[in-house]
Amino acid sequence: MDAMRPAVAAAILILAAGCTSGPPAPHPSRSGVSGAASSGSAPPGPVGLGRATSWTTYHADAIRSGVAPGLPAAGRLAIGWSTSLDGAVYGQPLVVAGMVIAATENDSVYGLDFATGRVRWRAHLGTPLPLASQPCGDIDPLGITSTPVYDPGTGLVYVAAQVGRTTHLLAGLVPGTGQVRYLRDVPSPDGSPADDQQRAALAAGNGRIYVTFGGHFGDCGNYKGSVVGMPASGSRPAVSYLVPTSKHAGIWAPGGPVIAPDGTVLVSVGNGADSPPYDNSDSVTALSPALRLTGVFAPRRWAVDNRADLDLGSMTPALIENQWILIAGKSGIGYLLRARHLGGIGGQVAELRVCTAYGGAAVAGNTVYLPCGNGGLTALAVAAGQVTVLWRGPPSADGSPVVGGHAVWVTDNSAGVLYQLDQATGQVRFQIQLGSALPHFASPSLSGRLALIGTLHGVVAVTGA
Repeated sequence: MDAMRPAVAAAILILAAGCTSGPPAPHPSRSGVSGAASSGSAPPGPVGLGRATSWTTYHADAIRSGVAPGLPAAGRLAIGWSTSLDGAVYGQPLVVAGMVIAATENDSVYGLDFATGRVRWRAHLGTPLPLASQPCGDIDPLGITSTPVYDPGTGLVYVAAQVGRTTHLLAGLVPGTGQVRYLRDVPSPDGSPADDQQRAALAAGNGRIYVTFGGHFGDCGNYKGSVVGMPASGSRPAVSYLVPTSKHAGIWAPGGPVIAPDGTVLVSVGNGADSPPYDNSDSVTALSPALRLTGVFAPRRWAVDNRADLDLGSMTPALIENQWILIAGKSGIGYLLRARHLGGIGGQVAELRVCTAYGGAAVAGNTVYLPCGNGGLTALAVAAGQVTVLWRGPPSADGSPVVGGHAVWVTDNSAGVLYQLDQATGQVRFQIQLGSALPHFASPSLSGRLALIGTLHGVVAVTGA
């Protein structure tokens, strides 16, 4: 076991489904309500579960495209299974080697049967932090918030857990059994671990697991945004990047770091100082695999953005054909950047007022499906250095979209609804109630004929993908 601390190792609890010791394993339910068609046509009834296909990281791949290629045409929706777990599931469920992996705010990681949702194993990593002990925030308790990642080089699924007030624990588990093979503390480059929150999805690449830090909801304390590159195996030291700001500049967008084909690590950075000199906040930032700064973009209005909390840090950068980057944060302005030369302050190629964007986009070819917090999902075309609006989806569709089966999948988080949209027009084909409210910025995972969604109570699997 890699660098495991004895005290923590002793506290880890591994339970297989059906064990008689420890807390009882949750059981799946099939009591969902099938969705009704809103437009278009479909097969006469729900489709089967299909064969499990891999979904190993947030939005499917290292560039966060959100696209599941090769899926058959989507059809009518029905609840395949719904499994209650021991806490809210804020991250996307993964599908690795036919097992659904979900992590909860109770610091537990689960392996669920793809076909039935039955719990096959559970690993409990520590004690989460109750809201009353946080400097500020809106998650109670605070445990595992980010989407895990599978690293094919080590064969492990990695999760980042808040344990107590100051510990951020990176654990690597065997996906088939839940056995913990790797356990290390993630250092806080800002020196204020109690003020740091780990929300953005983990990323695997360059032999490292990249972990980012922002602050708790409410922007309290002395945190500063950072990226830490932990070795995926062995005991090599971590590498890190700390935003050179006097305050804040969190790296928290749920999609986490984007790893470009050449190994460049791209992140969006939140609001920092609101007067010169510029401090690399309100930005898209490019880092080398060893986390050396290689480029930055910021709007000319960065100081105004920071003063009004209208920064770019709420959305993960969208990488388009390895040529362009589209970023749109809280100001409602979308900026098109050159991927290999971000351009510095005011270096955008084009800009367009589109929407306030939170979460992660999906990118299929030169089309970007933007997660809009107001006005609903928006599809944009990027061509010849220009951005145009193709269509806008339902106004309540405020989750982070994914694409598969010639459809766009997106949630209404407060209402607990999953939409299946026509990829060409944005029209609603089908929608379904999931039976639970969803966490902020929820996003489905696609595997076989299932759309898998983390809820405030567990995981729901919808057939018809």
